[in-house]
Amino acid sequence: MANIKEFCRRKDVLPSAHRYGIDAMGAMAQGLFASLLIGTIIKTLGEQTGIAFLVDAGGYASAVAGPAMAASIGYALHAPQLVLFSLIAVGGAANTLGGAGGPLAVYLIAIVAAELGKLVSKETRVDILVTPAVTILAGVGLSVLCAPVIGAAASAVGGVIMWATELQPFLMGILVSVLVGVALTLPISSAAICAALSLTGLAGGAAVAGCCAQMVGFAVMSWRENGVGGLVSQGLGTSMLQMPNILRNPRVWIPPTVASALTGPIATCVFALQQNGPAVSSGMGTCGLVGPIGVYTGWVADAAAGLRPAVSGFDWLGLALVCLVLPAVLTPLIAWPLRKAGWIKDGDLTLS
Repeated sequence: MANIKEFCRRKDVLPSAHRYGIDAMGAMAQGLFASLLIGTIIKTLGEQTGIAFLVDAGGYASAVAGPAMAASIGYALHAPQLVLFSLIAVGGAANTLGGAGGPLAVYLIAIVAAELGKLVSKETRVDILVTPAVTILAGVGLSVLCAPVIGAAASAVGGVIMWATELQPFLMGILVSVLVGVALTLPISSAAICAALSLTGLAGGAAVAGCCAQMVGFAVMSWRENGVGGLVSQGLGTSMLQMPNILRNPRVWIPPTVASALTGPIATCVFALQQNGPAVSSGMGTCGLVGPIGVYTGWVADAAAGLRPAVSGFDWLGLALVCLVLPAVLTPLIAWPLRKAGWIKDGDLTLS
């Protein structure tokens, strides 16, 4: 047993919740962003401007989502080059066979394939044959056996969440908004979670609301400490920057979380805000304005398919209020009595 542990340590195969639940999942989200998400944005821009090159470029980027996710996961797990490059085939197989739940299938299968590849890497004189063969055969084999089941399960869970949101838009609007918003600020990937569950529609709109409430809320609430730089880094970057401050004083998390509990049902019940773009957009918030852009691309696609009328002024009003205006107004208002009570003090939100 000691020899096995030493071998795994030497090969950097060290299973842990942080490595698989944070590093790998965060990397998967980056792979999604660098392929499907940016591809969809570029393609939409091309469709709106009539530039065929942008449409083609976006299509090519979106088509390699599976390989991009798998390679990103391998990179996060410190995979050697032969393993890393072999994961491209694994990601393609897992994403294709996983269907709507492809991202979750890629996430789980790429981790196993990467670790197996690392175990055999440079252990034989024919490494150039053995390492890619083990990585690809293990990954594709698992994809054939497991990806359809994983994909169906993830799709079913996402479907239940979306069905429940349609059935109970007020309560589920609160629940989805708060949980996905909290996940966005935690050192895990809300984008990867939404992508894995194929979370779109009304539930996707609630998720967008929760993420925007966290990002815009923290950015505006911490204006006095962080100024313009903090406004941009949190409002267009990530509210995860506040995690050290949250650990020191968890009460600073109350205002944006309460704001998300308010904007979620406003999104679902008042404006019927749906996010029908890429599912990953549901968990991105205002990071690069990806969340609002995802809502817009969904509008465009639905209108083109005849599923909805043209975009109205009421739609734009709802998008602006839910994603920007309400979080910017509500969060400081909620924080004000907490500051008066001494729960939140000057400097508590300063970014290091």
